[in-house]
Amino acid sequence: MNEKEIIGREAVAAKRKQYFYPCTQHFYRNSPQLVRGSMQHVYDENGKKYTDFFAGVSVVACGHCNPAITERTIHQLQQLQHTTTIYLTQPNVDLAERLEKVLPGELRRTFFVNSGSEANEGAMLLARLHTGRKGFIALESGLHGRTNLTMSVTGLSMWRTDKYLDEDVTFIRRPYDPELTPAQAAERSLEDLKKVLEEKGDTIAAMIAEPIQGNGGMILPELSYFRSVKTLLDQYGVLLIADEIQTGFGRTGTMFAMEHFGVVPDIITMAKALGNGVPVAAFATNDDIARSLNTPSASTFGGNPVSAATALAVLDYIEAERLPERAERLGAKLREGLLDLQRSYPGTIADVRGAGLMLGAELRAGGAAENAALTDEVLEEMKDRGYLIGKNGVGRNVLAFQPPLVITEEDIGGLLQALDGTLARILAEAAPSADV
Repeated sequence: MNEKEIIGREAVAAKRKQYFYPCTQHFYRNSPQLVRGSMQHVYDENGKKYTDFFAGVSVVACGHCNPAITERTIHQLQQLQHTTTIYLTQPNVDLAERLEKVLPGELRRTFFVNSGSEANEGAMLLARLHTGRKGFIALESGLHGRTNLTMSVTGLSMWRTDKYLDEDVTFIRRPYDPELTPAQAAERSLEDLKKVLEEKGDTIAAMIAEPIQGNGGMILPELSYFRSVKTLLDQYGVLLIADEIQTGFGRTGTMFAMEHFGVVPDIITMAKALGNGVPVAAFATNDDIARSLNTPSASTFGGNPVSAATALAVLDYIEAERLPERAERLGAKLREGLLDLQRSYPGTIADVRGAGLMLGAELRAGGAAENAALTDEVLEEMKDRGYLIGKNGVGRNVLAFQPPLVITEEDIGGLLQALDGTLARILAEAAPSADV
């Protein structure tokens, strides 16, 4: 886009209002028009630089417009842009072969699709076909997609917009409660799971869960939790679907977040970081379960040459730059800094949680409305200071830090300094004036 084509933030906002559905929102009161990106930075229409600590919700893990990746994307565009899976092409089989080397356990069969929602939908279909059962178990406050079935297993009310969702879904309490210890919260969730399995385990196809709930507020369960979940599910022949849409490909310090728990799921779903901004997603499983998806099928865009070539470049870059190890190291630095800020603002930063470079800081200012308003004010000022961060959580009051994994210690230091200044200013303005 050249300068003559840049219409400016007000014109973009006006066109969105005129042509988009009302559901399409944006974070800021004064939102910039982003026109260019380079690794961990993006630039607005006025040339202002922002350090991106959200990465398009965990998407551009390898950085915006990373030349090591985009050059291979462009090359493939110039060779062969599109076929469907009914033709033989090399990039998608090379990608499937490469994924086998990084997927946990015996997971080696891959079906390529376009988005995380479609990957989860396909995984749930596979579970039904393999088990011959219809029902699902899901965690409260999870997010799995915008299709009817994935929305049905989504436990966040703001994302359950369809009034006619699948009724064969049972929700159990998630392994988190600020009033309980992590062990107590995990045990309560496991008791819920035991009860559901005892009552109707023979009707349940699978349990679907995010290893770390992203939109639910960066919830990392106790590390024994999913081992206990898998043991219980196996007793009833219920499959475990790991939704690694946000957590996959190095973000949490391991290639896949389930590795933290020492668990190999029956089916794993992936998207976001796999394409670094190019739409590509997949669900993978072992040979035995894969045999159940055997009637003729195809995916028009899934695994197309451009997305597959891009994903191969992504995996090469992750390996060459050791991004999981980098996320673990830099994530520890960011967590340490956030905990220091929590000690400085103990009544405002209620909790710091997550893993690797998938961290959340929960803010408190009073009731739910005040908490959300404070979070929005922090996002607005951090944007003005040149840092883009996200928000999530049940009450939309958790600052979300999910940057490109190519950020530096200097970036983290600048972010923490800006966040310190932002909180100090906001709290000083909110404090009652001293009597004269």
